[in-house]
Order: sequence, then structure tokens, then C-alpha cells
Amino acid sequence: MKKYVILYIVVILMLSGCGAEKIEKNPPPLVKTILASKSVKKDENIFSGVVKGRYETNLAFQTSGRILKRNVEKGNFVYAGDILMTIDDKDAVQALRNGEAQVEQAKLQMNLAKTNFERYSELYKENAIAAATLDQYRTNYENSVAAYKSALAQSEQIKNNLSYTNLTANANGIISEINAEVGQVVSAGQKILTLIQTNELEIEIDVPENYYSEIFIVKTAEVTFWAIDEKVEGRVREISPMADATARTYHVKISLLNPPSNIQLGMTAEVRLSSTKNETNAYILPISAIYEKNSVWVVKNGKVELKNVKVKNFEGNEVLVEGISGNDKIVTAGVHKLREGQEVRTE
Repeated sequence: MKKYVILYIVVILMLSGCGAEKIEKNPPPLVKTILASKSVKKDENIFSGVVKGRYETNLAFQTSGRILKRNVEKGNFVYAGDILMTIDDKDAVQALRNGEAQVEQAKLQMNLAKTNFERYSELYKENAIAAATLDQYRTNYENSVAAYKSALAQSEQIKNNLSYTNLTANANGIISEINAEVGQVVSAGQKILTLIQTNELEIEIDVPENYYSEIFIVKTAEVTFWAIDEKVEGRVREISPMADATARTYHVKISLLNPPSNIQLGMTAEVRLSSTKNETNAYILPISAIYEKNSVWVVKNGKVELKNVKVKNFEGNEVLVEGISGNDKIVTAGVHKLREGQEVRTE
């Protein structure tokens, strides 16, 4: 009997030793962690736009008159130097004739004054006349030369006025607007035609007031043409400093980097504007890192600590939070099995 008691005690001690050894060998749980990464906010906004020419010119006559002929229609493509409209040149032709006649008259007067001056210069050399008389003829000759030059200048101006009776295209482009018709009397400088140059096209959009500050940090613009189903990269070229008085929107012009050859003026387009900026105190975490809605487990010195965070936004499988730093090791799996101060191992 005594032998069985001793054997029983030995077995108990052996089992206790094995259990203690087993507990001591259990390592801390292994947890998966990440370092919090700074959030980069990406904004995308879509606007409707219209294809326009970068350079748009209002054409006008440089002289007044009645329109005799119109050689273009709205939408016509024209080349630099083409005559687009003509006004009555009768007055200009008559003025040119009068100018030429005045030039001839001034030339005759100059020649006569020159002959007299030369004759009296010879008489002065022979002491036949006084110096005052010679000075008078010299002055007459100089005045006649000045009058002749003035007549020539006026004649050239009249010739220019005659050329101004033709309204010509200053560049290749499309006529987008016509504001006068044959028979109408127009004045110098009055807007007659609008020419849009087609060598450089762009997209014009209108953005609301609440997006005005964002447009200055836009990096890219993706332009989609509905009519031809093509996408083109663009860049913001110009932002209007003032809002439209009626719509309270701002005009923004988008340059096309490699525009397709088949786009036309007036086509509609969809412009997608993207901008990125760093959130000051926000970090991106997997949604699995959130514990009880507003907390995360942070590993410090081999132990976990519970830290409260402010959840700002959910985006798919990610969450945007505030209240942590970029050096924090955040547990991302098994967060519901941990307890405060528990020792853990990390990958």
C-alpha cells in the first residue's frame, strides 16, 4: 500500500512538471501590424465643356463705307489674306485722285521755286541783288519742298485708305460670327466678323465658387469627347479672376496636349479634373484595424495599448482616422482577441 502511494505522488509531480513546462513554453501571440501612412486626398470633379479656339479675333474695317460684297458664310474656313468683305471705294478712289493731283501741283511749285532760287543765286554772285532778296527765294524753295513732301504723305495715306476697303483674314480659321450685311453702312472699327483660329483648340468650362480654390492645385485634366469617343490629356491654362455676373461661375480654359485631328469647334466634352493634397493629421488604415468603432491597438515595447482615434471617412476596405502618428505600429488582425498590456510578437 505504501508503495502505491509513493508511485501516485511521483506521477502527480511528473504531470505538474510537464504542465508548468508547457505553460512556460507558450509564446506571446503573433500579431500583424503596419505603420500608419499619411493620407493623400484625391479630389475628382467632372465638368461639361465646349471646344473653342484659343485665339479669337474680331475683324473690322479701318475706314467707313457701305458694304458692297460679302464673300463668306458663317462656318466657312478661310485662309490668311483672303478677302472676306468689300465696301464701296468710290470716295476712296476720288480722294486718291485728288491726292495725286495735289502731289503734282506741289511738285510744280517746288520745281518753280527751285528754278527761281537758282537764278537769283547767280544774280547774287554778280552783286545784282541784295542778300535779303536771295533769302526770300531760298525760303520759298524750302517751303515748296516741305509742301511737296506733305502732299506725298497724304497721298500714301489715301492709298492705304483705299486698301482698307477690303476686309481680309489675318490668319487661317473659321468664321464664327457675322454682324453686318451687304448694303449696310459701317464705320471704322465696327465689329463685322469673328474669326476663330483653328491652329490651337482648347476646352472652356465653368466651375462653381466652392471649387475655385481647388482649381489652382489641379494636376491633370482628362478630356473625353462624346462625339468621337476619345480621351485626351489636358492642362489648366487660364482661370478667370472674376465670376460671371449671372451664373456666378468662373471660366476655366483647358489646353489640349495632343488633340485628335477630327475634333471640331463647338463639340461638347467631359472634363475630369483631379487634384491631390496631404491631409494634415489624417492617416489611412485597413478597416480591420478598428476596435470598437473608435479605437486601435498600438504595439509599444512588445505590448499592446489601446488608443482612441477619430474616424473621418470610410473608403472601401480602408478608413481615414486622426489621433495617431506615422511611427505607430497598428495591429490589423485579431484586434478583438487582445487585452490591454498584453505581450505580443510582431511579424
